[in-house]
Amino acid sequence: MLAGLLLDGLRARWPGLQAFGIGGAHMAARGFDAWWPVEKLSVRGYLEVLPRLPELLRIRRELGDRLLRERPDLFIGVDAPDFNFDLEARLKSAGLKTLHFVSPSFWAWRPEKLAKLKAAADHVLCLFPFEPELLAEHDIGATYVGHPLASVIPLQPDRAAARRALGLDEQGTVVALLPGSRAAEVKHLGSRFFQAAVLVRQALPATQFIVPAVPHLLPALQAAAHASGLSHAVKVVPGQSHAALAACDVTLIASGTATLEAALFKRPMVIAYAMPGFSYRLMRGKRQLPWVGLPNVLCAPREWLHRPAAVAPQHWADRPGAPFVVPELIQDAATPAALAQAVLDWLAAPEKIAATAQRFTALHHELERDTAQLATDAIETLLAR
Repeated sequence: MLAGLLLDGLRARWPGLQAFGIGGAHMAARGFDAWWPVEKLSVRGYLEVLPRLPELLRIRRELGDRLLRERPDLFIGVDAPDFNFDLEARLKSAGLKTLHFVSPSFWAWRPEKLAKLKAAADHVLCLFPFEPELLAEHDIGATYVGHPLASVIPLQPDRAAARRALGLDEQGTVVALLPGSRAAEVKHLGSRFFQAAVLVRQALPATQFIVPAVPHLLPALQAAAHASGLSHAVKVVPGQSHAALAACDVTLIASGTATLEAALFKRPMVIAYAMPGFSYRLMRGKRQLPWVGLPNVLCAPREWLHRPAAVAPQHWADRPGAPFVVPELIQDAATPAALAQAVLDWLAAPEKIAATAQRFTALHHELERDTAQLATDAIETLLAR
């Protein structure tokens, strides 16, 4: 989606643009020549990536070889730092200009990525307003271009229209379940989410559940809904995550970009995440902030992003000045009972929901910019050097 929006701006500035590399459906719809599909890169974690590592390294090597033959005017790496940084560094050292779109979350975890970013990219396009200042402290040039989701998602979502479109009761309570867009995420969170839904339904028998699913995970989520015994109360639909977020009263959601989408829809949420224990222990040791969810990070006091945590992670939640705007239940804490209770706590607190929606509205204004225009301006400046 990010790259597709960027392509719109690039083609408006340079109508004869040729674009090629690795991409997905949003890019292909804009005439992008995908030498490999983006799904090849859809893997995360440590142990989880090992079976795919030879293929990923081969793709990166072959892509680099081909780009050095083609000599494009600019290479743009969109996120995927573990794949793109070494590739960008190789291309940059060979005289190609490189741009990285989406700053790595060095302010949250893995600060060692900064050195690699500096070696890899001639310029960085940032989604969040505080990032260029932080990157400047490390002599990395960057431009804030806003977050394109803030322009895609309406400032005032139409809940009633979304419910009609999804065939949901316009008056009842609706909970959206978003256990992730990767098979590994659904494996670790799916059953917990559906067990939590059973408990919520026991407390509030009229509750409806909507589950938007990426197409390749639709059968697995339908089977999980059936196994939970809630088939009559759970609607699993292909795609339509934005409609589901617009329709719901609260969402139980996997940590990731979807949590930012939920915030822009002004919806209260319970953020959860789980992964294999070994990967979790490695990632936890690299964290610098109390939060993993983007809504909590973006609503945090800015001074928190300029310094690493000074206390052990288990005490972060107790540290003064570390507010959690929305609850996070990570790894072993993400039990069905705890998830269900956190959802019920939101539904019992309309004043808190209203205050959270007001904070998310301010965040929406902060992130809404003409991303394609600002990004293309920065690229034109880079090309003119």
